[in-house]
Amino acid sequence: MTEEMLDQLRHACWFLHGSFSGIALPYARYSERQYATWLMRIFDQHDRFDIALHMQAHPTVKQQELVEPERFKFKDDGVFPNSDLPLLLYRQAFSTEAEDGASVIEQSFAENNWTNSWRNGVYPFTHYHSTTHEVLGVYSGSATLHLGGENGKNVEVHAGDVIVIPASVAHQNIGARDDFGVVGAYPDGREWDLLRGLPSERPEADQRIAALPIPDNDPIYGAEGPLRQIWKAARGR
Repeated sequence: MTEEMLDQLRHACWFLHGSFSGIALPYARYSERQYATWLMRIFDQHDRFDIALHMQAHPTVKQQELVEPERFKFKDDGVFPNSDLPLLLYRQAFSTEAEDGASVIEQSFAENNWTNSWRNGVYPFTHYHSTTHEVLGVYSGSATLHLGGENGKNVEVHAGDVIVIPASVAHQNIGARDDFGVVGAYPDGREWDLLRGLPSERPEADQRIAALPIPDNDPIYGAEGPLRQIWKAARGR
């Protein structure tokens, strides 16, 4: 097996919990079907046999089922445009056992082309973005987020949760533990803006939002993940 193939295996196995050549591989929840597809593309039959032997020898290597996201929809309230696309909340999508959970989440997002990332919290005032969708991966602590503006909903999030916020959906941190931290990222590394529901923001903000494409990849599960299917259905495509 060449060094290049070893690198590809590490890439394909990023979401598996276990080790390869002594390297710990943190994981996200993923589908068995997608693992098989990745590995079959990379290796011939002999190499797949070697992988099977490795997994038998290391029982800590195991596959995790895909997490079906909770969905929340918020209508335009005259102040915040909100969206016809549902906000997606993946509960416990990531293990909380990794030493550097922020790096695990950040790497997963980057693998699926959600980049331009940062680490921090969530603003304590209501705001939204008109230039990009946003994903937030909680790597520590917990918080209560108010989503959708004045008539919206309070949702608690915890370490391991991932929230995909469509452009134009209002969000705000209304209470968090001191250790609350998230990784934020954007499809194709888009630049984000910060809008607060002022009358002067619209209709220009609405036009920018309408022009945004549905991302090519779910930030956790890639091209075959739930995001594209759910968002396309929401738009009747």
